[in-house]
Amino acid sequence: MLHALKEKFKESLSSVLPVALIVAILAATVAPVESGIFLSFCAGVLLLVLGMGLFTLGADSSMLEIGKKAGAKLTESKKIWLIAFVSFVIGVIVTVAEPDLQILAAQVEGIKPMLLILSVAAGVGIFLTAAMLRIVFGISFKIMLAVLYPLVFVLALCFVDKSFWALSFDAGGVTTGPMTVPFIMALGVGVAAIHKGKKGNDSFGLVALSSIGPVIILGMLFEVSGKDLGASVVAPETTRNVLKDYGAGFAEYLKEVGLALSPIAAFFLLFQLFTRAFTKRQAIKVGVGLIYTFVGLTLFLTGANVGFMPVGAKMGETLAKIADGWLLVPVGAIIGYFIVAAEPAVYVLNKEVEHTSAGAVSAKAMNRGLCAGVSFAVALAFFRIIAGFNIMWVLVPGYAVALILMIFCPSMFTGIAFDSGGVASGAMVSSFVLPMAKGACEILAPGQTMTLAFGSVALVALAPLISIQILGVTDKRKTAIYKRTFLSEEDTFLNFEVD
Repeated sequence: MLHALKEKFKESLSSVLPVALIVAILAATVAPVESGIFLSFCAGVLLLVLGMGLFTLGADSSMLEIGKKAGAKLTESKKIWLIAFVSFVIGVIVTVAEPDLQILAAQVEGIKPMLLILSVAAGVGIFLTAAMLRIVFGISFKIMLAVLYPLVFVLALCFVDKSFWALSFDAGGVTTGPMTVPFIMALGVGVAAIHKGKKGNDSFGLVALSSIGPVIILGMLFEVSGKDLGASVVAPETTRNVLKDYGAGFAEYLKEVGLALSPIAAFFLLFQLFTRAFTKRQAIKVGVGLIYTFVGLTLFLTGANVGFMPVGAKMGETLAKIADGWLLVPVGAIIGYFIVAAEPAVYVLNKEVEHTSAGAVSAKAMNRGLCAGVSFAVALAFFRIIAGFNIMWVLVPGYAVALILMIFCPSMFTGIAFDSGGVASGAMVSSFVLPMAKGACEILAPGQTMTLAFGSVALVALAPLISIQILGVTDKRKTAIYKRTFLSEEDTFLNFEVD
C-alpha cells in the first residue's frame, strides 16, 4: 500500500507541477499578483498533489470496484425495472456528490446551489438509466448520439433563454468529474462484461450520455433572462487571510465531501448486505479506499477552490489589460495543454481505457489527444471573450463535426471520445480556467459574465470529442495500411516458396 501511495504522489506531482510552474512564471513576469494570493496558490499546489494522490489510490480500490460489482449484479438479475431504478438512484447520488458541480454552483449567483445541483442530478439519473438500458438492449451508441445531440440543440434554441445557453452546456461538462467517472465507468464495465461477454466497446459511452441530461433539464427549469449570474471571487490580501480562508475552506469541504460520500457508502453497505458480492477482505479494502477518497477529495477541493480560484481570477484581470486582452489566447493554449493532466478523472479514464482496450489505446496516446484538444478549447474560450460572439456559433458546428466523425471512427474510439469530453472539463477547469475567464470578462466585457465567461467549460468538453475521434480515424488508417502491407509481404513470401 505504501509503495502504491508513493507512486500516486509521483503521478500527481508530475501532473500538477507544470501548471504551478506556468502560474509562477506568469506571476513573476507579465501578471504579478499580491503576496497573499501567491502564498494561497502555493499552499493550494501542495494540497492538490496530496489530495490527488490519495483520491486516485482510493478510487482504484473503492469506487471502481463498487461500480463493477454493481453493474455485473444488476445485469445478472435480468430485471429491467431493477436496472432502471438502481441506475437512476446511482446517477442522482453520485452527481450530488460531484465536486466539479459544487464548484460551478458556488460561482453562480441568483440560483440556490442545492437547487441547481438537484436539477442537474435528476438529468444525470434519467440519462444514465437510458445509457444502461442501451447496453442491455444492444442499441447502437452512435445512433443514440445522432438522435440526442440534435434534440439537445433544438430544445435549447427553442425553449431556453439565450443568456442561459453557456451555463447549461457548462453544467453538462462538470457533472462528470472525479466522483462520477470512476463509478459510472466501472458500472458500464460490469454490465458490458456480463451482458456482452466482456466486450469492451459497450462499456464506454455512459459518461457521455449522462452529460446530456443536465443540458436539457437545467436550461428548461430556470428563468434567468436579463440576469448576470457570475459570482465574484474574493482574493486574500494577507497571510492571516490565507490561513483563515484555508481553515474555513477545509471545514466546509470536509463537511461537503462527507455528506456527498455518505450516500455512496450507504449504497455499498446495502449492496453488500443483499448480494454478498465482496469477501470480507475485499469489503475492508473498499472501506479503506473510501476513507482515502474522502481525505483526498477534501484536500483536493480545498486546494482548488481556496488556492487556485483567486489566482485565476486575478491573472485573468491582469492579462486582459495587456494588448487588449490578446495575450490571453496564447497563455490559455499553454495552460489548457497542461491543466487537463491535473484532472483526477482524466487519470481514471486513461487507465480504464488502456485496461479495457487491452493496451490498444495507450494512456499516453489518450493524454496527448486530450491535451491538444483542451489547449485549443481554452484558447478559443478567451478569444470568444475578446470577440464577443455567442457560444452557439462554436457549439453547433463543433458538435456537427463530432457527429460526422462518428461515421469514420471506430465505435470504441467514439465512446472514449464522448466520455473524454465530460472528463476533461473537471475541477481544475472549473476552479482555475473559469475564474480566469470571469476575471478577464470583468475588464473586457463588463456585465456579460453570464454569456461570455461561462461557456469555457462547455468548449473544453467539446474539444476531446473531435481530437480523440481524429486519433481513432488515424489509428484505423494506420492499422489498415499495416494489414495491407503485411498481407502483401506474406503473399509474396508464400508465392516465392511455392515457386
